[in-house]
Amino acid sequence: MPHLPDEILRHYDSIDEGGRITDGFAQLELVRTQEVIRRHLPHRPLHILDVGGAKGVHAAWLAEDGHDVHIIDAVPNHVVAARQLRPSSGRIAADVGDARHLAFPEASYDAVLVLGPLYHLTDRSDRVLALTEARRVVRPGGHVFAAAISRFASLFDGLARGFLFDPEFRHVVERDLDDGQHRNPEDRPHWFTTAFFHHPDELRAEAQEAGLEVLGLVGMEGLAGWSSNLAARWDDEVAREAILFACRAVESEPTLLGLSAHLLLVSRRQRQGGSG
Repeated sequence: MPHLPDEILRHYDSIDEGGRITDGFAQLELVRTQEVIRRHLPHRPLHILDVGGAKGVHAAWLAEDGHDVHIIDAVPNHVVAARQLRPSSGRIAADVGDARHLAFPEASYDAVLVLGPLYHLTDRSDRVLALTEARRVVRPGGHVFAAAISRFASLFDGLARGFLFDPEFRHVVERDLDDGQHRNPEDRPHWFTTAFFHHPDELRAEAQEAGLEVLGLVGMEGLAGWSSNLAARWDDEVAREAILFACRAVESEPTLLGLSAHLLLVSRRQRQGGSG
């Protein structure tokens, strides 16, 4: 079983990870992830590996799209919850595992999601190893999607929610900006837990070192993610589309990538011979 630091386990025991992005305006991250991934997946049933899939938020909609999804997660309680999912289409399996050591043969999946592990692998070598493993188990030509938290997330979150006015939180932010190593030694609520926050260029470089062909890097929420006033308009279909339009309009603008709380790397394993 993979080892997670105690403070990370406590963090996930204290929150509803299954509902974190499924309620209200928090759905912005989910909806944007869905639309970016669906753009790249072929329109046929696939075998998908969801590494760090937690309680199956993404596996659920992928299964409803007709795919078979295997979740691997380092938190046993997440795996127990994911095993209770009963999609009306596709299938979901779940096991405890380590993103750095995937117990699957070479080229055994059509696509791989790595939508959480990079948050908590604080050593660069471990992050590259996790991406290398994702590349190994995906078939040639198959996509690997990898999520990261932006280097600037705590700065913007602290400003939007008022934490930045606390000198202790400013110290946290200063370290985040300096080297991406996010720490919350006092386990202060809403200050997250031990993590690594990526500069966009770092995420791209780590994927390339892992042997992946980088197709794009997407900023998921843009300014909308920090605009709490938009929450009241999220349930209105026309207003929601306007919010999503704003996200899409700048999603690949290099000068604004770091504005998003979350980054999504779109990559693939090259086919034999190196052709796309």
